[in-house]
Amino acid sequence: MSGAEALALTMIAAFIVLVFTGFPIAWILGGLAAVFTALAIVLEVDFAIPMNIDWFYTSMTVDRIWDVMENWVMVALPMFIFMGILLDRSGIARSLLTGFARLLGPVRGGLAITVTIIGVLLAASTGIIGASVVLLGLLGLPAMLENGYDRRLASGTVCAVGTLGILIPPSIMLVVMADRMAMSVGDLFLGALFPDVLLGGLYIVYLLGVGLVKPAHAPATPREPIDLAAVWELVKAIVPAAFLILAVLGSIFFSLATPTEAAGVGAAGALALAALKGVLTRKVLTEVVEETTRTTAFIFGAIIGAVCFTLVLRGLGGDELIERTLLGLPFGPTGIVICILIATFLLGFFLDWLELTLIILPLVAPVVASLQFDPVWFTVMFAVCLQTSFLTPPVGGALFYLRGIAPPGVDLPVIYRGVAPFIIIQLVGLVVIFQWEALATWLPAQAYGIR
Repeated sequence: MSGAEALALTMIAAFIVLVFTGFPIAWILGGLAAVFTALAIVLEVDFAIPMNIDWFYTSMTVDRIWDVMENWVMVALPMFIFMGILLDRSGIARSLLTGFARLLGPVRGGLAITVTIIGVLLAASTGIIGASVVLLGLLGLPAMLENGYDRRLASGTVCAVGTLGILIPPSIMLVVMADRMAMSVGDLFLGALFPDVLLGGLYIVYLLGVGLVKPAHAPATPREPIDLAAVWELVKAIVPAAFLILAVLGSIFFSLATPTEAAGVGAAGALALAALKGVLTRKVLTEVVEETTRTTAFIFGAIIGAVCFTLVLRGLGGDELIERTLLGLPFGPTGIVICILIATFLLGFFLDWLELTLIILPLVAPVVASLQFDPVWFTVMFAVCLQTSFLTPPVGGALFYLRGIAPPGVDLPVIYRGVAPFIIIQLVGLVVIFQWEALATWLPAQAYGIR
């Protein structure tokens, strides 16, 4: 190992350590890039250790950042964020919960299944994890606890279902992944659709099984008469969410719009729905725009820091070292991909999706490409691994989103135990996607032609 490669490994280790300080990730990434550039120059000039890097990388960084800002794919990001936050204020989820609970409540585990179905619809409408978990926690968790559900099952359901937004389009994570991988956002959106439905289906099967095996943990609610009025209320709740899903995904699938244009359609549709429900006030619109701006600025700040970090890391030969190490593993191509996924799962205990997407994914992508695996298939599996990072302690985001709004008696140990079965389910889903590649590749192939 050369001195430059040793410095690259030190740079990665420093990044992992500094993440735990709680300092903003954008400053950590950008600061490490500046510090290690200076360190490399000192080692080469004063100690004659070849580093192949100088301050010219600073000007290269400016060019790379400009390229990111000019990327039309990233234009979709603030519009999808705006759409999700506005829908969070529209009251659609509350109407869905009331309607589905009346229909499915008399089934053992029916309320948890209702939360799952609403979570899928919310994920397909918003794509924002924090909003989904908090909304489901405020609406679904009290309802399940009042009806005698086990606290671990109820909290685990809310956390796990809320994370579906990381996969199902229009996921902001998939937009960032497509940018980092230089892939089509449309391919990635469509590739993630069936795997996410698979995970939702596995959750429902598990909840039905709990209702059968441990009925006291997921009791049925008293049956209420279902008349035409109740059915009509449910239809009125489903139609807006279905309309927005079809407007966004349908325009992409039928090649009527690019993903960036579809983001504009989604934002306009969210505005229309909010106006029809009478919640589009000046105050609400101001709050939504401000929150959208903050979220977008946070993500773009992290992307800019990651551009600086990865440029210096590659200048030090870190990407070549990682590629050489992975390709040198004695497991064959399939074994190498499994090792990457296992490492991603373990890193998810300590890093969140943005850090893994911006740093780890671009480093392992060349290895996957050299092994001639389908990039959509691999990226979808990588995304499923990142989905578990929201549930795994100590830094699982969904756990703390729920803890912040959970009623007394639902503390972190309860939530930790509640999400454990769902983490296993996600890993089972990952194995299914790994074994059945067409789950991720068939739909993009049908939409855009066989690659």
